[in-house]
Amino acid sequence: MRKVCDVGLLGTGRVKSLHPVMEQEVCKWIHASISAAGEPINLSRSLFDLGCSINSRLVLGMSSLGQEEVGVFFSLASQLMKAMGGFDLVDLFPSSELLRRITGAHGELKKLHAALDAILETVINDHVTKRSAAKNIDDEEEDLVDFLLNLKENNEHRQLPITNSDIKAVILDLLMAGTSPWIAVVEWAMSELMKNPRMMEKAQKEVRHRFDDEACINELQYLQLVLTETLRFHSPGPLNLPRENQETVVINGYQIPAKTKVIFNSWAMGRDPDHWTNPECFDPERFLHTSTDYKGHHFDLIPFGAGRRICPGMHFGTTIVKLVLANLLYHFDWELPNQMKPRDLDMSERLGLDLRRKNDLVLVPIPYHHGSIEVA
Repeated sequence: MRKVCDVGLLGTGRVKSLHPVMEQEVCKWIHASISAAGEPINLSRSLFDLGCSINSRLVLGMSSLGQEEVGVFFSLASQLMKAMGGFDLVDLFPSSELLRRITGAHGELKKLHAALDAILETVINDHVTKRSAAKNIDDEEEDLVDFLLNLKENNEHRQLPITNSDIKAVILDLLMAGTSPWIAVVEWAMSELMKNPRMMEKAQKEVRHRFDDEACINELQYLQLVLTETLRFHSPGPLNLPRENQETVVINGYQIPAKTKVIFNSWAMGRDPDHWTNPECFDPERFLHTSTDYKGHHFDLIPFGAGRRICPGMHFGTTIVKLVLANLLYHFDWELPNQMKPRDLDMSERLGLDLRRKNDLVLVPIPYHHGSIEVA
């Protein structure tokens, strides 16, 4: 299924072909933000709305779901992630049926899953109906649901039987794992830039000088440094997914038996004073003269994991982050509300599967006049 997702949505080639869709959604979002310029906006909620628009269009396509239903879906998915990441006594005593009933957490998870399942069933049925009416679907119009339905119907792929339940599971995983993490990265990057006006000025200067169109986004060196430092300092998934060692190993005198579930704390690794100078300081320029990156080649920085099990959505997520950040820095100057000083900006973290701000980020956008924007 990993290979299926790579081809259908997450692979480098597929991300490149979907870039125009991302650009359109970001451009519409920027226009909407301009209309509210000069007044405080909740950037966290605004980014959530953008995430819903981009990911629902890429994964679900133009389905029968209206904007309100899409919002309900992502709200339920957000509640599910919060419930899964929160503390529950049942996790300490998994065999206790009594605790399961007392806390009610398991029932809440089942209720959320059922609501999401019903929405996804509607999406699949809608795609099946449209496919029956129009036999030929353009590659550009094909979304992930169409791609998975093609695999299900194609006799050549019988060695990989796919059911509607499989399709719903893939969609849910991608929409949950592919939305919240990149929103968190943009939130933290903007928070750190607001906290450090000199860095904000430097990032904006580069973007406004070189960001003529989205094609040159990978040439923005300082923006890339900001992204890498944000991933070090605020790893979107503080705990990597569990791994299982195949052989017994001894590390620093500790024997780890074979088939042990091992969890890497990427948040702690990114702040380890043995590997980083001034680890508690946000400093993008620490990566200026080093080959260290976040792509799994350097084990002191693995926000997406490493090896064959590295997060398949790494390229997809970082592409959106750079696109959104570049547009935020290009089109607006930013101020804190109520004459707040940068040093007073709350940087508290929230407990959960993903590392988000405890409080929403509220900023005042001031339009930067450089010409008009066209929506494709």
